[in-house]
Amino acid sequence: MNRRSLLLTGAGAILSHAAASDTITLGVIGAGGRGTLVMTTFQKSPNVRVGAICDVYEPNLERGLSTAAKAQTSAPKAYRNYKEMLADKNIDAVLIATPEHWHAQMVLDALAAGKDVYVEKPLCRTPEEGVALVEAEKKTKQIIQTGMQRRSYDLYLEGRKLVADGTLGTVRMVRSWWLNNYVGNGGARTAKLDGPLDWEQWQGPIKKRIPLDPFIFRNWRFIGDYAGGIVADQGAHVYDGIHLLMNATYPLAVTAAAGKPHKAGYDTPESVVVTAEYPEDFIGVFQVNYAAMRYRTRNDQMNHLDGDKARMDIGREDWRVFKEGAEDTPAIEKRSEKGFGWATDLHVQNFLECIKTRQRPTAPMKLAFQAALVVQMANLSLKQGRRLKWNVGLNKVEV
Repeated sequence: MNRRSLLLTGAGAILSHAAASDTITLGVIGAGGRGTLVMTTFQKSPNVRVGAICDVYEPNLERGLSTAAKAQTSAPKAYRNYKEMLADKNIDAVLIATPEHWHAQMVLDALAAGKDVYVEKPLCRTPEEGVALVEAEKKTKQIIQTGMQRRSYDLYLEGRKLVADGTLGTVRMVRSWWLNNYVGNGGARTAKLDGPLDWEQWQGPIKKRIPLDPFIFRNWRFIGDYAGGIVADQGAHVYDGIHLLMNATYPLAVTAAAGKPHKAGYDTPESVVVTAEYPEDFIGVFQVNYAAMRYRTRNDQMNHLDGDKARMDIGREDWRVFKEGAEDTPAIEKRSEKGFGWATDLHVQNFLECIKTRQRPTAPMKLAFQAALVVQMANLSLKQGRRLKWNVGLNKVEV
């Protein structure tokens, strides 16, 4: 089954491979909560069939297989090793929704296997991984979409147009925050498994080997050996949104400050302030505090763009513009008709369309790395206690 029409860059000619079917056969690597949710979003398209699911945790694998089968006439094939899935010639594209420490290697392996890729954020764990991925992107003809769904979200695209049109005047600072609370969810370091887990495969590229630890498996986002903590997990989204709205590129420098971790078992802080400086002559400040009161989801994240003519507040589901001297009442405002969840639908639709046209998707790896780099540098700044610079020519972090 072959579904692609490959646009030959430079020549402008189209080599048609589409013969038997236009169906895109998707393989899913990582069938946890997010992976299964995004998989079902793919299945909303009549042109997508989930052909295989891979997971090293048996309950996730079984749930993913069962969920996928409900939305199609045939059951997906089960894999417990992702390289065996990548060798499956029937798989056209893969959704990678594994823990963060696996993203970079799996993307590289998927590209080498000739698969189009949709990978969840953050794109990678280190600047070195990001540089390698961007270089690989330059050399491949495969379509790569990173799960930075604000890039496809109509609300943010309209907000970007307001900035570009000069509605806000000159913007020298963007102030963003994300508030929640995981500190109050109990103090004991406990967790359990509901079925078999291939712990060695799950640890994968992490050099530090430890005995099977269900707590790490359940809470890897907040363990420094496996991820960048809440500042990276949420900050990648926020800084990508800032970059989109401000048409920004790589940061010039990043500085961070943080409190100590207060959640039992976590070694990354829940309260962090990041300041990123940009060559576009503005700074982006992000405050994440997961020791705050809990907000309703639509209100837990906000960005304030401080222009010299007006300020725009843009959150998950609406934006409002306040003019100078009249900041009590918005001059113009817009609310998303379908809500923030619709952003993922739009993002998946963009990826599927680009598979057909071979055009550049809205969130390629270069843009995703620019956002991941900011939070990676923030974590490095916390460790080193100083401001760090990004040398864009040498692709490296410097003092």
